[in-house]
Order: sequence, then C-alpha cells, then structure tokens
Amino acid sequence: MAYQAVEEIQNRCEKESIPFWKAVQLEDCEENGITEEESWQQMTLMWTRMKEGVDAYNPSEISRSGLVGKEGGLMDEYRQNEKPLCGDFVSKVIANALKMGCNNACMKRIVAAPTAGACGVMPAVLVTYFREYGVEEDRMIEAMYVAAGIGQVIANRASLAGASGGCQAEIGSASGMTAAICSVRGGSEAQMGHACAMALKNLMGLVCDPVAGLVEVPCVKRNVGGAVNALAAADMALAGIISHIPLDQVIDAMGEVGMKMDVTLRETSMGGVATSPKGLEIAERLGM
Repeated sequence: MAYQAVEEIQNRCEKESIPFWKAVQLEDCEENGITEEESWQQMTLMWTRMKEGVDAYNPSEISRSGLVGKEGGLMDEYRQNEKPLCGDFVSKVIANALKMGCNNACMKRIVAAPTAGACGVMPAVLVTYFREYGVEEDRMIEAMYVAAGIGQVIANRASLAGASGGCQAEIGSASGMTAAICSVRGGSEAQMGHACAMALKNLMGLVCDPVAGLVEVPCVKRNVGGAVNALAAADMALAGIISHIPLDQVIDAMGEVGMKMDVTLRETSMGGVATSPKGLEIAERLGM
C-alpha cells in the first residue's frame, strides 16, 4: 500500500536501517510487483528524460499563443553578459526552470514532476546541480526517489492538481519535492523533512490563475519561484533551521487550504491575473 505519511517512511527507515530513498523504492517494488533493478531502471529513465528535456530547449520556438518560448534564452544571455543578482548557479537554475516551462508550452516532452505545469522545478534544481558539481549520477537518482516519496504522500493527504488545490498543489508540491536536493548534500532524514515543510509553507495558498486557460502565463515563471524556493528551504534545513510544524501536518494544512480556496482560483481562469484587464485582453485576442 502506498505511503500515507512521511512519518511512515521515516519509521520504516529506522526499523529496517535503510535510507529514505530505499524505503520509497521498496514500496514501489511491492506496489507494482517489480524488482529493485526494474524500479531503478524506470527512475533512471525519468532522470534521463529530465536531462534531455533541458537540452531540448530552443529559444527560437514560441508557443502557439505567442506568449512564451524565449524566456530561457533571454535568461541565458543575461547570465552570460551581466552579473546576475542571484549569482551564477542560481541564475542557471532560473534559466533551466524557464526552459522546461517553455518546453511544456511548446508541446515538447517533459517529465511531469509532479505535473506538467510544474515540470520545470525539479529539473532546474537537480539537473543544474548535477552538471555544476559533478555529483555521481546514482546520487541524483536516489534524490528522485526521495522526491517521489514525498510527492506520493502529498497526493494521498492533499492534492497535486491545480483544479482541486490551486497552484500550491502543483508548484508548491514540486518545490517541496525538490527540496530533496538536501539529501544529495548529505542532509539527514529529519533535515529533508524540514526542508520540504518549509518549501511547502512558503508557497501555501498560491492560487492557480492561468491566463486564457493556458499553462503559460503566469505558470512558466512560477516554476522559477518553486525552484529557488526549494534551494532556499534546503539551505535553511542544512543550516540547522527547523520547521516547527511537522511535514505531515504541513501537508494536511495545505490540503485544507486547497479545499477552502474559491473555485475561481483553482485553474478556472475566473480570478487572479487571469481576470486582470490585460489577462482578459489576451484571452479575447486568442479567442479563449
């Protein structure tokens, strides 16, 4: 049976003396009737597709609406020609988050982690870190398992869909999952939990208000917010800063907020920036 709580995963880790990622992998094997090797191969494929997705970006390709496509290229140009306020590594994370969001809008292959609208958060952090710091590939695949385990619990206790929980369920969940980068840096299971909890709390209440009903504005740029937020949460946890509210309780709170969120703010394009004067003008121009 799929994990219903992060605490459940942590308890299994303690009982069987295994790392967090292994507990997630074993559950995957048990639920799907596959071997550990088969599970690893599937996760490796996901990781490979993430890397390919970043490399597939082409700044000359624009979405059919004309709203997005060049943002990743613009960020690359800025990073190469100026001194970004965020520094070189974070500016690369920003660029890769934009690239993946644009890829999704341009109908390219992406890894929904956990959704297509939030597909830029995890690869922006994990792929960039892998390429910048030369980490062993196995460590990154283990981080993918950690992220998957956290995402599974969020799906079971709250929601991963903007239509039911707002953008906090998509970008917010992706950011919490991506805080798994903490594990690559040697963070403990407790620190991973704190990182995820802080990432989720920072984005709790984020609404889903796509202009013209397209996963483009403001969605592409929100992937940047999710990625940078994940890094900040991971660094805070590694520094010894804790979340006073346990992760499972944060996830429950997120679910409660999502249920209380008005339907106009849950992917219906009936509120937020979608109904701003410019948002309505764009929708009318596109015939949406």
